[in-house]
Amino acid sequence: MKKVVSFALFVIMMVTFASMTMAEGEAMVRVLHASPDAPAVDVYVNDDLVVDGVGYKDVTDYLALPAGTHTIDVYPSGDQSTVVITEQVAVSSGQSYTLGAIGQLESIRLTTMLDDQEVTAGNTKVRVAHFSPDAPAVDIATDAGDILFPNVAFSAVTDYVELPTATYNLDIRGAGTADVVEELSELELKDGMVYTAVAVGLLNGEPEFEVILLNDALPTPDELPKTGLGGASEIR
Repeated sequence: MKKVVSFALFVIMMVTFASMTMAEGEAMVRVLHASPDAPAVDVYVNDDLVVDGVGYKDVTDYLALPAGTHTIDVYPSGDQSTVVITEQVAVSSGQSYTLGAIGQLESIRLTTMLDDQEVTAGNTKVRVAHFSPDAPAVDIATDAGDILFPNVAFSAVTDYVELPTATYNLDIRGAGTADVVEELSELELKDGMVYTAVAVGLLNGEPEFEVILLNDALPTPDELPKTGLGGASEIR
């Protein structure tokens, strides 16, 4: 019982720390580069450079951004003469977001994911983002056959699913079939953590299809960066 109470207090403290990283009227935003054939990029918000040299599969740290609508411009790194993406993105106070650059370069665009940091004590939470442009819609199932995420098509982001903390073996299958596209073996989902599993790359070409696992936890006040990269672990 003491261990349960201690863990519950720890979770409350972490949520408190996370909320402290966001001043009133601010959101937290990070950027994921998931376009397989796009170069490294620089990201501007309202004409101000916020992160530079973001390469394929990189995810930036969370950065504080005032609530409201902002112009996001993405350029090839070091070249502000050619805009790759320009979009208006709205963010709300107290929320956290991941902006994903998805699709191949000729049709690249931003997609906005609303992130979550809350999870029940003793559990973990995960969602799936399908950002592989030439992969079909897929089901994600356990090795026991239970489908956790059905019929996930390109550009879709599922809701979070809360699961018991454990190490999982998952199969990515063509939607409605038993055809395995990729096996995710020994996937450790840790106690009290929240993740986004992102399918990137190409089934038929380079870079090859794979899944990267993002940690959706906000940094503590001491860890809060001005700019920088970090936060993605890779599963092959």
